[in-house]
Amino acid sequence: MGKLIHAISGDGSVSCLAVDSTDMVAQAEQIHVTSATVTAALGRLLTAASLMGVRLKGEKDSVTLRLSGDGPAGAVIAVSDSLGNVRGYVENPVVEIPLNRYGKLDVAGAVGRQGSLYVMRDFGAGEPYIGQTPIVSGEIAEDITHYFAASEQIPTVCALGVLVNTDLTVISAGGFLLQLLPGADEDVIAQVEQTVARIPHVTKLLSAGRSARDIALMALEGFAPRIIGESQPEYRCDCSRERVERALISIGRGELRQMAEEQPVTEVDCHFCSKKYRFAPQELLRLAEVN
Repeated sequence: MGKLIHAISGDGSVSCLAVDSTDMVAQAEQIHVTSATVTAALGRLLTAASLMGVRLKGEKDSVTLRLSGDGPAGAVIAVSDSLGNVRGYVENPVVEIPLNRYGKLDVAGAVGRQGSLYVMRDFGAGEPYIGQTPIVSGEIAEDITHYFAASEQIPTVCALGVLVNTDLTVISAGGFLLQLLPGADEDVIAQVEQTVARIPHVTKLLSAGRSARDIALMALEGFAPRIIGESQPEYRCDCSRERVERALISIGRGELRQMAEEQPVTEVDCHFCSKKYRFAPQELLRLAEVN
């Protein structure tokens, strides 16, 4: 189970959300059997989604992040509820490419450097809000930072990291979202920049035993920070047989009848958790009559 901390500066000018998402990313890797680079890409996006999800107000609100780049991983999707619980998947879970010029996993090479980041906020009623910004690096943290600046006009620093072992297991994963609140002046901005420049990489801190709380306080060093909230998000899929039935109904009566005639059992896999739902022909015919 992860740990997510919400801290704010003493004067209310800077907010920081920090999360240890190691367990969530590790579960995603086990479900989707991703290669190391894809684990890093999906893990970063899941971490970002968790940090953005807890910014939502309503209990049933959710945020969906979709990276549609021109890289071999294809679309990468992460969904979070308002508690920071996440689920996600990637179009191509296994991508084998060389390390980047820094000797690190080439996340940008897997995701692509051309394309779009879509952010969809669903408030449970009416049309969801959808924001779109171009991919600026494919490294994901920079893309999230750019999204906030361009789409929401919120000065933001986003740091994300996933450290993968040689056996493809996840050693550590986490990140933080540092945002200036209304009223922050130029001095605050300069101090934030100096502080962030001194913070070691998130995975280095987590691997050394530092916590999400430590990271949040470190990001707000010099601002008299105080903790105003914490939670324990996890990788959580909300799929159910009823949801799958509604999806099948939506494909149309004719298609359902054809599936019932052609296959002794129709199997539907959940993209997010790989759970399998099986339907006999008579069940499909019953759903066809509902349509």
